[in-house]
Amino acid sequence: MDWIKADIYTNGEGIEPLTGRLMNIGVTGFEIVDSADFDEFLERKDGNWDYYDDSLDELKNAETTVSFYVPENAQGAEILKAALGQLSEMKELDEDFGRLVLVTDRHLKESDWENNWKQYFKPFTVGERLAVKPSWEEFSDPGRVILEIDPGSSFGTGQHNTTRLCLEFLDGLVKGGERVLDLGCGSGILGIAALLLGAESVTAVDIDENSTRIAGENFEKNALPPRSYTIHTGNILSDSGLAGRLGTGYDIITANIVADVLIGMAPMFRSFLKKGGTLIVSGIIDTRADDVRSALLDRGFTVKEERASENWLAISLE
Repeated sequence: MDWIKADIYTNGEGIEPLTGRLMNIGVTGFEIVDSADFDEFLERKDGNWDYYDDSLDELKNAETTVSFYVPENAQGAEILKAALGQLSEMKELDEDFGRLVLVTDRHLKESDWENNWKQYFKPFTVGERLAVKPSWEEFSDPGRVILEIDPGSSFGTGQHNTTRLCLEFLDGLVKGGERVLDLGCGSGILGIAALLLGAESVTAVDIDENSTRIAGENFEKNALPPRSYTIHTGNILSDSGLAGRLGTGYDIITANIVADVLIGMAPMFRSFLKKGGTLIVSGIIDTRADDVRSALLDRGFTVKEERASENWLAISLE
């Protein structure tokens, strides 16, 4: 089936009444671009991000737009006609809802949505022993263990610099029998890699329930025995009970998060790690590297190795 994208230009005040009217004529899903949301996101910085791509600056000046898709058939034509009628009614009201202009664009095939993005995720190798691939790609290398993971709504396919740097460290560190703690596990890729490389067990933690659900699915997809991993949802910075349940004596800790969270966790890492164990921290934009490094050195860690990729840094400490 082919689809037509419809864009309606409005303003912040027009979003709610416009989407309400569109739902009444059978539109069930929307894409909304509103520069006010982006400004609020920047103002509400809470330690969960350090960096955003420069292209997002365009959102600061973007005109508020409500977009939806209709099938390119008679039903879709009726919905577009009804949408124009709704816009006419809104324009007659004594309220400022912005331009209220409808523009149709981009004839899309359903297969484009489902498949075209897959061209950007191909198998790749990491270090000396590991390869990462999506489920729809064939890859064989008898000298490597294959980690299968698909893009989803949880961070971590191995393609981002921060994740790849962690995988490189694990490739060199895991020799067999290690206990690994993955803080901020996202998709679970680091814990999966550790088990595939020979670790005895992995404990994975993430603050986001959706992430831990996806991580569990990915552990299963890689045919890892359930007894080898445990997954927790929660925030160890605010939940002392959870922190206590994680235990101690880990050989390796991975924490691929952001600088402010790593700094907040700095006093806790030693309680989880056995003497002589290794802490891998990543997700660090280069402008925050000194802050993270200082926080960990102040807690008695020593730097073993640092690796950088573009503007990102990962540090291995003991």
